[in-house]
Amino acid sequence: MPSMKYVIEPPAQAVISVAGTDALFPVRRIWCIGRNYAEHAREMGHDPNREPPFFFQKPSDAVVANRSTLRFPAKTRDLHHEIELVVAIGKAGRNIAVGQALEHVFGYAVGLDMTRRDLQNEAKKLQRPWEMGKSFDESCPVTAIVPASRTGHLRKGAIWLKVNGETRQSGDLGQQIWQVDEAIAYLSSYVALQPGDLIMTGTPAGVGPCKPGDRLEGHIDGLEELIVSYIE
Repeated sequence: MPSMKYVIEPPAQAVISVAGTDALFPVRRIWCIGRNYAEHAREMGHDPNREPPFFFQKPSDAVVANRSTLRFPAKTRDLHHEIELVVAIGKAGRNIAVGQALEHVFGYAVGLDMTRRDLQNEAKKLQRPWEMGKSFDESCPVTAIVPASRTGHLRKGAIWLKVNGETRQSGDLGQQIWQVDEAIAYLSSYVALQPGDLIMTGTPAGVGPCKPGDRLEGHIDGLEELIVSYIE
């Protein structure tokens, strides 16, 4: 087979480190579940009854490593934090049954779905897509992935976020409307999941603004602490 010849330099592969090793997890797609905690759904003005989950995407190169210092994003005056459990898919599948869904999980991490809320709200008002509010550069800080063989499958446990040492978001994974196995099964009925896919599983109540100079600390029981800071 002839060697590949590209007309431009291929883009770098987005990767996330694997905790306790020198191995890297290549990122393919990032799927995000909207309004997966009842109290967050209410604070955003929506009915939290168990409607089918909905998903949006971030580009793979939105991922940034833990303990990064980030430039405050352009075109927003209302940048919001959303702390989330991140599920790393390690086995391909489509139309996955709920009972087999966790077999497709490689591991778990802590992530932030950073959101330009003013742009998202304007898009909602105009009935336009959310990409400029959700899918911008460096909008997805993520910790190292801890393999499920070490953590087990996370169904309960504290999840919280602090800004400059003050707790802003606090909840429990058990409060998710759609648990990890259900989310995987549902999403795989629409698209084939592949190794390298990430699923961000929604955020508890308390989302709010951050500004240049802020230090964000995110926590989920059993996983690495997430720490990022913003500068002008």
